[in-house]
Amino acid sequence: MEGIATGEKRGRVVGGEDAEESARPGRGELVLILVLASVWFNSVVDFMLVMPLGPQLERVLGLTPLQFGRIVSSYTLAAGAAGFVASFLMDRFDRKSAFLTLYGGFLVGTLLCGLSWSYATLLAARVATGMFGGIISGLALAIVGDVVPERRRGWATGVLMTAFSLASALGVPVGLKLGTDYGWQTPFLVLAALGLPVFFVAAAVLPTMRGHIVKGQKIPLHRRMMEMFGHSNHVRAFALTVGLMFGGFTVFPYISVYLVANAGLHEDQLFWIYMTGGALTFFGLPMIGRAADRFGKLRVFRLVSLGTVVMLLAITNQGPAPVWAIAAVFGLMMLISSSRTVPAMAMITSSVESSRRGGFMSANSSVQHLAAGIAADVGGRMLGKGAGGTILHFNHVGWLAAASTLLCLWLAGRLRPARPVASVVEVQAPPR
Repeated sequence: MEGIATGEKRGRVVGGEDAEESARPGRGELVLILVLASVWFNSVVDFMLVMPLGPQLERVLGLTPLQFGRIVSSYTLAAGAAGFVASFLMDRFDRKSAFLTLYGGFLVGTLLCGLSWSYATLLAARVATGMFGGIISGLALAIVGDVVPERRRGWATGVLMTAFSLASALGVPVGLKLGTDYGWQTPFLVLAALGLPVFFVAAAVLPTMRGHIVKGQKIPLHRRMMEMFGHSNHVRAFALTVGLMFGGFTVFPYISVYLVANAGLHEDQLFWIYMTGGALTFFGLPMIGRAADRFGKLRVFRLVSLGTVVMLLAITNQGPAPVWAIAAVFGLMMLISSSRTVPAMAMITSSVESSRRGGFMSANSSVQHLAAGIAADVGGRMLGKGAGGTILHFNHVGWLAAASTLLCLWLAGRLRPARPVASVVEVQAPPR
């Protein structure tokens, strides 16, 4: 694929951080990032859509806050379990084949969500979706780590995170509107239909990637586990991931329910709230990625994390206010909170060698989703319902998320980049 395999027509890239790198991405590299971002867009919309649909799901299916929290956490817990298994298998396979298999399974799971009719069937469908969709983000980051030089990984991660922003600005509000007007199942059916052509485009565009596969004697399972979870730098990366999830997913799943029950919003006004937040992150995240490359990933991470603490406390103490005021608070919270993910994931991706990156990112995805699921469950258990259906103790959840975010400032400082390795990464272009 032209632009990815730079320098040699055979499709081989001289790896290692010491290799001479272009300041600008090649055309093939840009196309690859955009395809990964498109797939990530679908997975993010599917995952995020459940949260703003919370008021409708509670009303139509008669869910309690704890049951709704389990609907959210079921996806992440299933993704975590699947990611743990995948962490020992992912680096044995071609990245393209693995990516397409996971994305195909994810689309089937999304379709099952749209065909659900009760709490039990939706819970089962979310588990199925999470088993495949939850690993996609980790594998996408592994592909980025393999083909994008270190000096551009902040930019590349920012572009991928723009898929999150676009999903928030367009996908989630439109899906919420479809769910409000035509029933909560409708957006999942539409998303599955729209994801099918993306699958075929990815199959046509993604190159074959086998250069990460280590040939030779097979390493026993127990040794691979020790190398994966016993490596000190890996442990630090996992700890940072857990902290990030507790700094977000104790709060995020319940914001829409809280704003409707406590801040006086109507369900149809959530469209504008999420549109505002999505628009701000859409334009802001690429800027954060470029700033991380220019000024240092750790410095930018710490700066936006401090802002995240302020906005988490603001949104969890939000009282009745005009729609524009609530939209401003939510939008800033979403922008600043999402911004910390860009430098954090760039640092985490760079903390592991290329030969282990696929398995590590799958393991990290597993840790990420397990932590997010546990965090959502912890947040749900801390909440209660008061008179008139109001949500109680959301401010306590905010303090927990803020404390976790502050802990991440220290954890990020202990993370170290992997040593440069002068290896050869083989990227085979598809036949013309």
